[in-house]
Amino acid sequence: MRLQKARSLLLGLAALIAATKLAAAGDEPHASIRGTVDGVIRPMMAKDGIPGAAVAVIADGSVSLFNYGVASKETHQPVTRNTLFEIGSVTKTFTATLASWAQVDGRLEWSDEIANHVPSLRESPFGKVSLLALATHTPGGIPLQVPGEITTDDQLMQYLEKWRPVYPPGTRRTYSNVGIGMLGLAVARSWGEPFTALMEQRLFPALGMKNSFVDLPAAKMRDYAQGYSEAGAPVRMSPGMLWSQTYGVRSTATDLARFIEANMGVIQLDGRLQRAITQTHTGYFEAGPMTQDLVWEQYPYPVGLAALLSGNSARMIFEPNPVEAITPPQEPQGDTWINKTGSTNGFGAYVAFVPAKRLGIVVLANKSFPIADRVTAAYRVLTTLAKEN
Repeated sequence: MRLQKARSLLLGLAALIAATKLAAAGDEPHASIRGTVDGVIRPMMAKDGIPGAAVAVIADGSVSLFNYGVASKETHQPVTRNTLFEIGSVTKTFTATLASWAQVDGRLEWSDEIANHVPSLRESPFGKVSLLALATHTPGGIPLQVPGEITTDDQLMQYLEKWRPVYPPGTRRTYSNVGIGMLGLAVARSWGEPFTALMEQRLFPALGMKNSFVDLPAAKMRDYAQGYSEAGAPVRMSPGMLWSQTYGVRSTATDLARFIEANMGVIQLDGRLQRAITQTHTGYFEAGPMTQDLVWEQYPYPVGLAALLSGNSARMIFEPNPVEAITPPQEPQGDTWINKTGSTNGFGAYVAFVPAKRLGIVVLANKSFPIADRVTAAYRVLTTLAKEN
């Protein structure tokens, strides 16, 4: 017992020292940011019983990293800059980026029907769905999840062959893992490579993301945070149909901050990849308070918290929502708040950025906790920092 207490004390001290070094690694603005972040994140963690969290803030031309609590309640291992979190549906933004990169490379067009890349669906209504409709959740009513009894590719194709649209395409937004998963499958076919290989061997290296994975190497398991359900039970995700395209990425706050910087155009990338990233911010549909981009969701900036909470609500995720097409599509804008939530049974994530302000945030936690609390926390941090700049 004494040994365990001593070990926990040493780990906690190490985490405190590491966090202090991170906060002071740059200059005084980092200390100022820490005060803002601490004042928001610590109360959120206490309210929701979150064991550990990692936050990255992009402001003043640099990234500030802040780590809180433990990666595991059982081992008391502290959260560090190397801690891997499940990012849930934030994964979908990488799938959209790969699709856009393929489009810039001439491998596909957004107007392509899915059957162009998955010929087995050629005779079915699903085969006529465009890649753009999949990327914007507007094909006509696709279920959120692949039914649990479907466990093979053949079963998935048979399921999709029986699909019939519930609404005219382009009239309702129905958020769907199935749709984005099939977009990822089409992208993989257009490249002629497995989807996971595209993520891990092409996209992540091109972005300079060195600690992000779909298939987690055994050597990285020690950095993989233990997730916890809303009730506090330990849980981690299990692979399923279309999981790698929709919710399968494990990443760090450091890597996701790099991705946000790429989305704001503040780091040097290959020109075609940068163009592809920027094009994912094109607005195609108005859906309630938000504009639907290619997976990303955006709001005119400045934006109120009520609009963000509405746009990220359960109603927008689980219910069909009327949409209005933007014709011609809205070119990427600087004065926008762009965001995406991500959830698994044991983790919660939220990323948001304002390109015109060069301001962004990543919030990762190893507990499934309310989306509204993530959005509110991020809003308070970025709003405070925007006023200071």
